[in-house]
Amino acid sequence: MTGRAQRAGRLVTVALAGLLAASCGLPPEDEPHPVDLPLRAPASPAPGGTVTDPPGEVAEVLCLVRDGRIVQTVRRVGTPATAQRQVEHLVAGPTEAERANGLTTALAATTLRVDLPAGGAEARVEVAEREEGSARSDETIGYGQIVCTLTSRGDVNSVVFTRAGQALQVPRADGSLSRGPLRIGDYASLIAPS
Repeated sequence: MTGRAQRAGRLVTVALAGLLAASCGLPPEDEPHPVDLPLRAPASPAPGGTVTDPPGEVAEVLCLVRDGRIVQTVRRVGTPATAQRQVEHLVAGPTEAERANGLTTALAATTLRVDLPAGGAEARVEVAEREEGSARSDETIGYGQIVCTLTSRGDVNSVVFTRAGQALQVPRADGSLSRGPLRIGDYASLIAPS
């Protein structure tokens, strides 16, 4: 290839890049602005990405509670946890170090079973029947913890709660009840800023 052909090829590449950038539909801005990124911590690197965690460790996000707000906590675990195992870690509550940092859970003594169908992105969480007289005032926070934790995974976009196979009406942060799929946005007002 001659120098002239190479320059022409570069010119075409630059022109195409400019056209693609201009066609994204967003007006140009003079100043940078903050961007709200989703509250997710990848459990594994993107294909072709670099690994920054020490070998044998992956990030596991658990949404615990401090001062009535949901707080995302990252733990290091040896292997990626299944959705069921991650929820078991959540129900077990904070570690001693996390408790010393003021973290608690609204899920103590809760029995949950998670089903994540292969190829699906909606987790179904079976909630065991509560014992009589065990109603909780922090029920909304508890559901928020589960939704926040499960949707931090790359393979879960939404969560549906069931009891005996039937969809449960569960409270969202705004006090309304929902049987439908719940997402992190349904509990955004309960999540403490990072």
